[in-house]
Amino acid sequence: MSIEIKVPTVGESISEVTLVKWHKKDGEWANRDEVIAELESEKATFELNAEQAGAIKIIAQEGATLNIGDVVCSIDTDAPLPPKGGLEQASKDTEVPAEPVKEGTPESSKEAEAQQQTTDLSTEAIAKADPKPQTDVKATPVAAAIIADKKVDVKAVTASGSNGRIMKQDVMDALNNPGTKPGTVLFERNEREQKMSNLRKTISRRLVEAKNTTAMLTTFNEVDMSAIMDIRKKYKDKFKELHGVNLGFMSFFTKACTFALQEWPSVNAYINGENIIYHDYCDISIAVSAPKGLVVPVIRNAESLSMAGIEAKVIELATKAKDNKLTIEEMTGGTFTITNGGVFGSMMSTPIINIPQSAILGMHNILERPMAVNGQVVIRPMMYLALSYDHRIIDGRESVGFLVRVKELLENPALMLFGKDPVKSLLEL
Repeated sequence: MSIEIKVPTVGESISEVTLVKWHKKDGEWANRDEVIAELESEKATFELNAEQAGAIKIIAQEGATLNIGDVVCSIDTDAPLPPKGGLEQASKDTEVPAEPVKEGTPESSKEAEAQQQTTDLSTEAIAKADPKPQTDVKATPVAAAIIADKKVDVKAVTASGSNGRIMKQDVMDALNNPGTKPGTVLFERNEREQKMSNLRKTISRRLVEAKNTTAMLTTFNEVDMSAIMDIRKKYKDKFKELHGVNLGFMSFFTKACTFALQEWPSVNAYINGENIIYHDYCDISIAVSAPKGLVVPVIRNAESLSMAGIEAKVIELATKAKDNKLTIEEMTGGTFTITNGGVFGSMMSTPIINIPQSAILGMHNILERPMAVNGQVVIRPMMYLALSYDHRIIDGRESVGFLVRVKELLENPALMLFGKDPVKSLLEL
């Protein structure tokens, strides 16, 4: 019986996918639930599994754009199961040994003669394909002396003299251009056309939509990273030993944002038609640069996670993004986004809102700069922060207040223990 494997439904708004890669060849056997192909939608990459065991008959080719419900391949469930050890072993098992031919018979003489001719032809072909290196090189005396003195590989020298003779200038060109042959064009004016992936199309569409449908504005501030860097330096080894993850910057920023978002709820909200949807939880999207483009997986209920829990979730999502294993559920539903352009050396930028969200925080490079502290000029590790927000829902007071609160929490990490000054919390002030 032959069954058809079709493109499954992967989301309400997704109507087509791209066949990225086949994991099986045409006619190859696949076990039930084994991964046979890799598909890419506008939001994520997902795997296609064999519904039954059998031989694969490929219908759609790699790079093809398929609609939901299109047939990708068929599986012949009645095909014979390949023997253990694979096709190569099967061919060995079914190979019939040749009958020995008695010596002295005409057949044996003819066979020996044919075998000898075959050997002679093979030897001649090998000799032509892989000739022995020549010991004598045609070169002028001066060129030969330089080759011997500098131990120049004659294969890297392009002869310009008559009858293939190597001249002095040929050797000098080889010495001055190691690894390249003289006359080689290093930069060519070539062009190549490549089809945009569904993910790249979605990124393009959403960025333009965010630019055209929101009243986007950006406010900036700077934060002294001394306190956080001191904490990491002091506790990173103990933190790794106890929790099994590194203590990074993302957990500090995520934790600070969750406190600030609860104090400024409009930054954690979005517009839905004529209504504003507020959230009593913080689902933080983190921008990750994946091999196929930028993705924003979500840390659910980040306000309830510990520092180690946030770091573990960041590692999990970043690893899935790198391996193209993120699901659609892991990339939808965020309420606020954090992006870190500093890992690429960015000094300052204006990040674009991840719609339908209303704000995004941009982290940047940490640089030591002279700062005035208590009337003294000191060197501090400083980072610029940028908050892009939708001015339709977030006013200047909320945007600036939110960013100032994030700055305060980062420069005084102890405040994140209670969300406010520990002494004030103790005194119930």
